[in-house]
Amino acid sequence: MRYTWPKKKLCRREGVNLFGTEKYDISKGKRSPLSSRKTSEFWTQLRKKQLAKRMFWLSEKQFLWYFKKALKSHAEWTTWEKMLKLLELRLDNVVYRANFARTRMQARQFVSHAHFLVNGVKVDIPSISLKVGDVIELRDKLKESSLYKWLLEELQEYAKENKGNISKSKWIDIDVKNLKITINALPQVEDFDQIIDIQKIVEFYSK
Repeated sequence: MRYTWPKKKLCRREGVNLFGTEKYDISKGKRSPLSSRKTSEFWTQLRKKQLAKRMFWLSEKQFLWYFKKALKSHAEWTTWEKMLKLLELRLDNVVYRANFARTRMQARQFVSHAHFLVNGVKVDIPSISLKVGDVIELRDKLKESSLYKWLLEELQEYAKENKGNISKSKWIDIDVKNLKITINALPQVEDFDQIIDIQKIVEFYSK
């Protein structure tokens, strides 16, 4: 999904920096249009849905697909937990969570350009769903490229500062030396972005 309209305006509309870089910081300047508007429950649910959809860079059709898949799942979790797990386990999101890209937008681009192997196989589909035990690795020919030089330096420095732990996501293990990511567990509720109110989204689609 590509955005062709002003991104800063979109961030103000949702009341959050959707794109992750300082350029789209909305903490200063104009207030979000949501901050002073009296809203109905439906409007609140709609905005929460739009916020999450845009954070993960998904179209309406794609986002609805995740809801329907979560609804059909027989797992023990609630529908909203299942939906968030599905979103978190997307390949592009895992690349972002592992700090192999500065933003989800950049992670999507890296994956689309086939920069990574999943279990030894080259992939270029950002929406691939990962599972426990999967290994994501930067392709050898890219490990020495200038494009990823900053990544290796930043990861090594961050690892020193945090005693080897470079990911805030406990369900992801990162091998800094070999630039590998391993899914060692399923994401839990505490791993989800707290700004996302997935319960409101489920309520929106359940009407």
